[in-house]
Amino acid sequence: MLACPAQGHINPMMNVALRLIEQGCQVIFVNTEFAHKQVEHSLGEQEGSHIKFMSIPDGLGPENDRTDLGELACSMINNMPAMLEKLIEDIHLKGDHRVICVVADIGMGWGMQVAHKLGIKGALLWTTSATLFALGSNISMLIDNGIIDSEGRPVTKRTFHLTPSMPAMDTENIWWSNYHDPVMEKILFKFFVQMFQNLDLTDWWLCNTTYELEPEALSFIPKILPIGPLLNSSDNNTISKVRSFGQFYEEDLSCLSWLDQQPHRSVVYVAFGSSTLFDQNQFTEIALGLNLINKPFLWVVREDYNRSYKMVFPNEFQGSHGKIVGWAPQLKVLSHPAIACFVSHCGWNSIIEGLSNGIPFLCWPYFSDQFYDKTLICDELKVGLGFDSDENGLVSRQEIKLKVDQLLNDENIRSRSLQVKEKLVSNLAEGGRSSKNLKRFVDWLKEIGGAT
Repeated sequence: MLACPAQGHINPMMNVALRLIEQGCQVIFVNTEFAHKQVEHSLGEQEGSHIKFMSIPDGLGPENDRTDLGELACSMINNMPAMLEKLIEDIHLKGDHRVICVVADIGMGWGMQVAHKLGIKGALLWTTSATLFALGSNISMLIDNGIIDSEGRPVTKRTFHLTPSMPAMDTENIWWSNYHDPVMEKILFKFFVQMFQNLDLTDWWLCNTTYELEPEALSFIPKILPIGPLLNSSDNNTISKVRSFGQFYEEDLSCLSWLDQQPHRSVVYVAFGSSTLFDQNQFTEIALGLNLINKPFLWVVREDYNRSYKMVFPNEFQGSHGKIVGWAPQLKVLSHPAIACFVSHCGWNSIIEGLSNGIPFLCWPYFSDQFYDKTLICDELKVGLGFDSDENGLVSRQEIKLKVDQLLNDENIRSRSLQVKEKLVSNLAEGGRSSKNLKRFVDWLKEIGGAT
């Protein structure tokens, strides 16, 4: 398994690996060296000890900034294919194992070229919505229809339909043009085009979604195999006091004991993922907004906010109603009965985890696919609300209080959230559609393994 070096990509890939282990497969999980060092501390003597972890360099030096996604993407595609080929050949030379399949994140789709060259089968994993897979795999159609230009930029601000049956999309929500940096967006668009060209090298396109969430997209591209929701079953247990597997940041498990002391459906959970950045003004408004709501809150404030970006809490911030942690065991948190709602950046993993636990959302997207994810939550599923910015581009403390109060007083949103949960979780039961799909893939793996 070849993982893209980002927390939001490693999580679902790791959950697939754990499921394959449960089905009797042997897994070698390959990270970049940099990502491997970040997740090492969470390996421990857990389920993942059945997975063999290996790493290869991404081609960048220690002085390079890996948050520069354009530079990282170029380096990986220029350097890593040859290193992956050598790694596989070395595994075969040792004779302990023989690689029968490479499962690659589409962001590492060049792995299919390596597998094809070595005569190894392959599968691709798409870690966000099937709708955005449909968008990315139809770039030429978007260009031909005048929706984007040859560099991936929207030609005009407008809505459009991929097919008449699919919901309308806004050009402002095209995921490769939402990175706040035109130069990087141009580089990433070229990178994504190259990655999607590897689709024809495999018959398996796995996706962390379900038929109930995205019926139109899955009908449009029936080759996509939904195997979601990808949840670590050992994580989805508030009794468990061990760290989640494969995290970049060390989880503060004390928040679970704190949640145990809070009333049922009383806590506002606030977490913006591993990449979202706020300036000091917006950070201040969030803090003072949490003061205003006058409810218990659990707020994830990553360590780099203080270390790298020098965010400081305003003097007026009391925080007496809440708890602040550097990183949370999110699936354990979301499955806790004390959680009332989720203030989220709308990353797809967070969306899947929140929906699978019946939690209503307050949506605050930052970049990429997150703007479409907000549309899915607020407009299609109707299980959440979005925040509105003021004339200065800030989400004010008053807006935060207004939307929290509005959401928590809306029983229809709560009811719809629980209905969505029931539909999603049913996919994981024996005989559920996603469970059957994964079994199809595992049966194929065992078939080609037996033929090797």
